[in-house]
Amino acid sequence: MLQSRPLHTALLIVLLTALPWSARAQSPSLTAAEVMRRVIAATGATPPANTVDTLKAGDPNTVVTGIVTTFMDTYPVLEKAVAAGKNLIITHEPTFYNHPDDQSLLAADPVQQQKLAYIREHHLVVWRFHDTWHLRQPDGILAGMVDQFGWKHYQSKTSPNLFMLPPTTVGQIAASLQARTGARAIRIVGNPAMPVTEVALLPGAAGADKQIKALEQGDVELLIVGESREWETVPYVQDATAEGRHKALILLGHAISEEAGMDECARWLRTLFPGMPVSFIPAGEPFQTVQTSATRRP
Repeated sequence: MLQSRPLHTALLIVLLTALPWSARAQSPSLTAAEVMRRVIAATGATPPANTVDTLKAGDPNTVVTGIVTTFMDTYPVLEKAVAAGKNLIITHEPTFYNHPDDQSLLAADPVQQQKLAYIREHHLVVWRFHDTWHLRQPDGILAGMVDQFGWKHYQSKTSPNLFMLPPTTVGQIAASLQARTGARAIRIVGNPAMPVTEVALLPGAAGADKQIKALEQGDVELLIVGESREWETVPYVQDATAEGRHKALILLGHAISEEAGMDECARWLRTLFPGMPVSFIPAGEPFQTVQTSATRRP
């Protein structure tokens, strides 16, 4: 009977019973290092030898109070994480303005210094989750974007980056994606009125080799990407169009093309760490549009 137990034991039982089961199941002292280890193991993927999925700032032995996932841990994202009481930031893209997050490149820069100072002041831990999230099967970023687009039904079973859509046009697809993502600055290369059924989707900045290879596939009429160098895939599509080939390109912007993949990451992490507060904080589209006299309606 409860009355026969020591008082401190009885109180502990009462407190544990009052907690939700998910909170009781979660370790009260889970460190950032343990979270990172479990996440990598749960992907079932092996990070490449030169992976960028490394700790970027903070102490890995910090006890995690909550997790934030984001496309990019911009200064406003860090501020929102602090306001929410979460101290482990899992970012898909760099923290320090270059792919390997080499802080020495801007060691004396005041912007980088202030960002580092803010991370230290608030005892944040920043970890990048890029290579392994893409290597997971299915690719975590692609899965999130397909869900946001509502394209799961059209996705190839054997080539997950390929889609067979109902007959539409390049312009109609761009308008649909703008509505679903809230993008302000979607760009089209090619004819917006061109009919389309076969589409390839390569979120982020896959590079010209992969982007052009996707367009070279005979049935692919439209390629959708995050970003592309304007002297590589962009003029390739311009030339293909001028030659009379049935090709077009939509550039969503890097952030717009991958943010839903990090929202998907937050949903996935909640299954790995029941009881741990996990949320997605969007970095948001960095570009603003400018209405000129040429675009302003009377």
